[in-house]
Amino acid sequence: MQSNASDDPVWQAVAQEEERQEAHLELIASENHTSAEVLAAMGTRLTDKYAEGYPGKRYYGGCENVDKVEELCLARARTLFGAEAANVQPHSGTQANVAALMAALEPKDRLLAMSLDHGGHLSHGHPKNFSGLFYEIHSYGVQKKSERIDMDEVRDKARAVRPKLLLAGASAYSRTLDFAAFAEIAREVGAVLMVDQAHIAGLVAGGVHPSPVPHADIVTMTTHKTLRGPRGGLVVCKEAWLKRINSAVFPGGQGGPFMHGIAAKAIALREAASDDFRRYAHAVVDNAALLARTLAERGLRIVSGGTDNHLMLVDVSGQGLTGAEAEAALGAVDVTCNKNLIPYDAQPPMKASGVRFGTAAVTSRGLGRDEIVRMAGAIADVLHAPRDEGVRRRVRGAVRELTEAFPIRAAREQLS
Repeated sequence: MQSNASDDPVWQAVAQEEERQEAHLELIASENHTSAEVLAAMGTRLTDKYAEGYPGKRYYGGCENVDKVEELCLARARTLFGAEAANVQPHSGTQANVAALMAALEPKDRLLAMSLDHGGHLSHGHPKNFSGLFYEIHSYGVQKKSERIDMDEVRDKARAVRPKLLLAGASAYSRTLDFAAFAEIAREVGAVLMVDQAHIAGLVAGGVHPSPVPHADIVTMTTHKTLRGPRGGLVVCKEAWLKRINSAVFPGGQGGPFMHGIAAKAIALREAASDDFRRYAHAVVDNAALLARTLAERGLRIVSGGTDNHLMLVDVSGQGLTGAEAEAALGAVDVTCNKNLIPYDAQPPMKASGVRFGTAAVTSRGLGRDEIVRMAGAIADVLHAPRDEGVRRRVRGAVRELTEAFPIRAAREQLS
């Protein structure tokens, strides 16, 4: 806990970040606002405890209490996602992917995953990432006209490549993933099916996106994003994969687990099993669809024509902007988002032609239909006139009214 006597600049930065979050509308699709209870769990004395190994089989003494926490977290993960087995120790989604790939593949084995350029994730095969360094990567993407995954093309690619592992999941794809079709393809070519549901875990838990668990051998996820827990990772899998997953997490890719993080994950999983969370997940999807539709009505092109989940890509090239310029223009009016490549983008990644918006955080904050429409109008005003200082002043005022009407501090207390 912060000491009132401390003048450490770290606390100054923490206070400034709290002020920034309160004053900005958070549209980064991978971010959310946790409940007060999740936040409190992250600051407990469990952070002091080393617990290498697994409950009942630790390499340190004094683990009887953290064993209870981890066992509870494991049970909640299995129940929430209807899974046979789970591992809640990964420090991040990428660490969860490290474990899954280590469990299923040997170095140089073939992996077929969605291209980063079309919405995939760095840990699905980027050449400078562990996945690209250790495995032979092949990619599928989206059709140029529809900007959606064509499962017939995925099947053709899988037949040609014969991967040992087929990976479904993305970080910037706004349409529903057909897990049954992926499973059928994996069975046909004799591949392990892995699903990375990092972005949609909360939507799956809330019943607004199909679950990959009945279809996949291994499912990885983050516990933040739409699941609204602490920053961290989680794996659920078929029972037959658990021993290999456990060994790949520890000692394969990590040492001691973060027991305070596991406690916070357990709290978040309890929250995600509630009726309130199901209503939240529905609101996230409804708000995203409304945001995409309203932006389209204002003349902005939404990649693939819309969204089925919590996120969307907006092509800003028609406004004469790069994604980097759009991100900066919106940041100047206290709307936080990120530049993002769009399919078949002519721009390099650090410029990009798109921006990515997500509605998980603003929905946690309490914004509803009227506020989303107002926010969308403000975003469109800025993107159509990014250098107009009069527009910027007006939009800053509108954003301030929204953030003051829906403070994060008040929302946190209602989320538990």
